[in-house]
Amino acid sequence: MSTQKGMAEWGYELFMERYRERRYGLAREGDAGKGVVPGGFEPCLVTLFRLLASRDADGAREPVPLWHLRALARTGHLARAAELAFAISDEPKQGEALLALVEEAAGAGDLLGAQALVDSIRVRDCHDRALVALVPAWARAGELDRALALAERVRYPHNWSITWALLAKALADTGDFRGALDFADRAAGSASSRVLTLLLDVATAAGDHVRAGDLVDRLEDLARLQGRGYDRGGPRPLTAILVPEVGRGDLDRLDALLRRPGTSPLYPAVMVDVLEAAAETAEADVVLALVERTQTLLDACSPTSWHADDLRAAAALMLARHGHVEWAMALADAMNAPHRRAGWQAEIVGELARGGDTGRAETLAHAITDRRARARALIAVVEELARRGETDRAQTLTRAITDLWARGHALVPVVEELARRGETERAEALADTIAFRETRDRALFVVAGLAAPSDARRLAARLAALGGWYGITGLLEQLAPQGITAVTDALTA
Repeated sequence: MSTQKGMAEWGYELFMERYRERRYGLAREGDAGKGVVPGGFEPCLVTLFRLLASRDADGAREPVPLWHLRALARTGHLARAAELAFAISDEPKQGEALLALVEEAAGAGDLLGAQALVDSIRVRDCHDRALVALVPAWARAGELDRALALAERVRYPHNWSITWALLAKALADTGDFRGALDFADRAAGSASSRVLTLLLDVATAAGDHVRAGDLVDRLEDLARLQGRGYDRGGPRPLTAILVPEVGRGDLDRLDALLRRPGTSPLYPAVMVDVLEAAAETAEADVVLALVERTQTLLDACSPTSWHADDLRAAAALMLARHGHVEWAMALADAMNAPHRRAGWQAEIVGELARGGDTGRAETLAHAITDRRARARALIAVVEELARRGETDRAQTLTRAITDLWARGHALVPVVEELARRGETERAEALADTIAFRETRDRALFVVAGLAAPSDARRLAARLAALGGWYGITGLLEQLAPQGITAVTDALTA
């Protein structure tokens, strides 16, 4: 029960992060890896990573994991990554690895390399999916003939509609609306919500209101047929319709759906999507109107169901974002699970802070009686203060957090904002005050990613010496791409 209670009050993500980082214990005292690369020179950094990788390779069951192959492809070493992928003896796994490399190479702009790799994929499904991934990439690069030739090679019928829809979306993104609508016609027979949502985006961007209206009607019909309001691997059809409409202040379709609860596909999950989107963008009058309509849907639900709690929670957070704290707290108090209420109070405080009222949010955070939820609420206020550049006030507020891990976690966004402003030395010094090792390393990683090259290399070396090379591959890609191949050489020696 205590574990469940702690998870409810911390929130799942914060609870799991706290659990994981506390397992690695407190940070070392002293210089904690400082001075590993005194001059910060890139060759020293590459050498360090090679040595660390050689040590870690001893006894490794999977010497070159897929995420490392992806890093090779991103940094221009596609041939080496492919060589290692071909060495995978399990054919389905080999196919998935090669597909991943095609996606990474395409994302990095190496379309010729990606296309050459496609033809070497023996697993037919992976080959087909690789073609689907390359079609919009070539179109966005202005090579429509190549994109069309690849689209014609897609083997399986279940991939045809998504291929044409992605091609249409790519052309619409480049401003070629006539071509986009032509290819959208080829996908128009699909019954997939993912495809229809893409086509709706294309029609809207092209200003084809008749086509858009037809697609909206089809998505609504699809939602009704599917029963639960969404299909596997795709968005909820009604979400794709209602969120833009509500964003424009148009509640007519929502009202029509609410008036026919017996056959309506307006399931609570769709309304939760609408409320979450409205919290970010809706005007004040729309917010109040949505709360009224949420109550209508609540009246149609069992008051003790988890659907009802999801609706209450989404409405409460939307209200808090727009300053209606008392109403939001009343909804939280009506939650069916008493042990979740403190956690929702913390969420409401966070939304209030993100809405701009950091002063009242801080006052409410201090008033939460549960220590876990109070720490969670204070973290949310600190994060928002840091985001707004109020680093001194944010740092001062962290002292009110009694949980040692939570205090360090709250300092990470303060460290990030200082680093973003170019105050690298101050940011690093503040990171070094964080008690738990993994949390401190996370803060230093943030500083390294924002620092000038010499400081970034020094911090990368320090992090590698403390925790190993594998946790900061992203930094190595940025600072010393040849270090990726050095690690590969060590792992495969």
